[in-house]
Amino acid sequence: MLDLPGAGRLRWTGRPGWHFTLAFMGEVDDTLVPGLCERLARAAHRTRAFPLRLHGGGRFGRRALWVGAAGGLDEMRRLADRADAAARRAGIPMDEHRRYVPHLTIARAREDTDLRPCVDALSSFEGTAWEADRLTLVRSNLPVRGIPGEGPRYEVADSWPLNTAG
Repeated sequence: MLDLPGAGRLRWTGRPGWHFTLAFMGEVDDTLVPGLCERLARAAHRTRAFPLRLHGGGRFGRRALWVGAAGGLDEMRRLADRADAAARRAGIPMDEHRRYVPHLTIARAREDTDLRPCVDALSSFEGTAWEADRLTLVRSNLPVRGIPGEGPRYEVADSWPLNTAG
């Protein structure tokens, strides 16, 4: 748990659940997955690997706390747009397209909480840089209601390297 104001009242995501969602697809019919995978593979091939680091923080409403990203954000946004387009072309109904906000959700509150002190504390946060070099299709397995502390489990369905050619 981070040393942030009110941290004890939040449910923290564990490292196995950390990921940047590029395009949330909701329920996907199994018959559409092969076409989706084919299109995501093309999107990965057309996208250069890019530098990335965790940077700053923010909140969605009064229940989700996140850490932002810095580095190759233009390339990351292009990849998010390509993943969204791949899903649409594969026949997956997508919500209305919104500007991509790169973020990694680190905690959630069970009830409305003033997350502004946490966001303020994260404002100067700078993580170590790495190279984002893969696009991964992740399946979310939602928690079973009634089991205290259980969160979603994530499973890799498929993965493709980004273009690393000079």
